Amino acid sequence: MRSVIGKTLFLSIVFIAGTLVSCKHDPITTDIDWELYEMALQTDGYTWFKNTNAALAKSSGSGHSEPYLRTRFNNIASTKLDSNGRVMNGTTFPNGSVIVKELLNGDQSIARYAILFKDPTNEYADANGWVWGYVFPGGKVAASATERGGACIGCHSQSGNIDYVLMNKFYP
Repeated sequence: MRSVIGKTLFLSIVFIAGTLVSCKHDPITTDIDWELYEMALQTDGYTWFKNTNAALAKSSGSGHSEPYLRTRFNNIASTKLDSNGRVMNGTTFPNGSVIVKELLNGDQSIARYAILFKDPTNEYADANGWVWGYVFPGGKVAASATERGGACIGCHSQSGNIDYVLMNKFYP
């Protein structure tokens, strides 16, 4: 009888511990990562690249693994788009600009958001004033804004970029 009670108690403890571990949520991101994620969720007042929200096939120059993407610009950033919805050559985006690249799975559901937010006063801004976000739906961080674009700048500074934006280069 004692061994049955002992085994039952042991299994109960293992079950409770396993439940606690499996119910543990991923840690909430830093405040700046959470702010960028909330920016990515906003869609009102945004203009899509080339004035369409159609998914584009990943370009040959993309460092992202997802097969599709689409990019939108908030009302401040969209002042630097021409009438065809393309980034004006030689432009620099004004402070307050938000650019959201939705990286899409094969079924065109959102896999990740890549966010650029122009705020040179932000403690996590890079030398050009951009704060870089890279998050999954739900807010889990793929690369933290605290890294100041370290995972992104290498590709985004290649020739043909316009203030780190490569849409015109790969989608003329």
